[in-house]
Amino acid sequence: MNNNSATGLILTGGGARAAYQVGVLSEISMILQEAGWDTSANPFGIICGTSAGAINATALACGADHFQNAVGDMLQIWENFEAAQVYRSDSLGVIRSGARWLSLWSFGWLLNKWRKSPPNSLLDNSPLEALLSRMLDLPQLDAALMNGSLQALAVTASSYSLGQHLTFYQTLADIEPWVRSQRLAQRDFISVQHLLASSAIPFIFPAVALNWGGNMEYCGDGSMRQLAPISPAIHLGAKRVLIVGAGRLTEPSPTHTSESRYPSLAQIAGHALSSIFLDSLAVDIERLMRINKTLSMLPSELLEKTPLRPIDLLVIAPSLRLDDIASRHIHSLPLPVRTMLGGIGATEARGSALASYLLFEASYTRELIALGRADTRARQSDVLNFFMPQAA
Repeated sequence: MNNNSATGLILTGGGARAAYQVGVLSEISMILQEAGWDTSANPFGIICGTSAGAINATALACGADHFQNAVGDMLQIWENFEAAQVYRSDSLGVIRSGARWLSLWSFGWLLNKWRKSPPNSLLDNSPLEALLSRMLDLPQLDAALMNGSLQALAVTASSYSLGQHLTFYQTLADIEPWVRSQRLAQRDFISVQHLLASSAIPFIFPAVALNWGGNMEYCGDGSMRQLAPISPAIHLGAKRVLIVGAGRLTEPSPTHTSESRYPSLAQIAGHALSSIFLDSLAVDIERLMRINKTLSMLPSELLEKTPLRPIDLLVIAPSLRLDDIASRHIHSLPLPVRTMLGGIGATEARGSALASYLLFEASYTRELIALGRADTRARQSDVLNFFMPQAA
């Protein structure tokens, strides 16, 4: 059994931005291999993911029997991505979903014939379900839990009807579901439907019905109302946590321009999505660091009386603005999608934040993977220090 039970990995949301995570994991595997580690062994006993991060987390968990191979399989997919693998990008598909959806927003009061069956989202992500069914070997997840190479997997979603943030976790350990303010947990068998729900970006992709306590709840992206992204890993027993972010934590601030124009719909939508995907993680990291600092100042007799415990933390996040990178690759989107997004301003530089979540194209994902590798290599000493307890 690999001594990884107390080490957690948290992969955050961000649509196509999640390609960065694969670059980070690839370089971690390389750094550990250079240090003489057996990189077939999974270094993360507890894996938690949200949105696109939930998909990466589950792919990694399914391949926990051989970490390096699992990362290699993820690289193969992300380095050769096409938008058509995630959502309908052909003219007919865009017309059926995006064009109808935008028209309904603009002229819905005139379009009575659509009111009986309105489009559920801007894009049709049915191709993603087929991709996940092909790429994930879920029986291998059960096997990894049985042989001890994995301790727990958790993915999150947000219930539109309950108004709660929901964590679904799969483990053989005796861990009771937790209940916190606006945060609930449920033991479950992770499925493709959980991943579709967790990655259902609001308005962009349709909600997915999941079983919660015997009732079907329509759920969307797990980054919504995610007040404490680090919490599931801690509840599942992690004592040290590696977090791979998707922006804002270490990337430079945007460059100010003298020109001031009313924001486009894409600019507003991109800002809203960035708030959903990125802000709660930054706040939770600050909260955990304050708790760690407070605990470090307590005498041992008081430390024994508190249920809180210090958590070793390593955060790796983009050093460059992913919005800026996306603006250089918008042309790689299929013409029907580019045309539709152009209508709301997403093909302009100021609207590139929205495009950064939808750019499932190889030219963009490969640059994010390269950035993830470079940022991780720059933190080589921190990576080795983080895993040092496992080397003991």
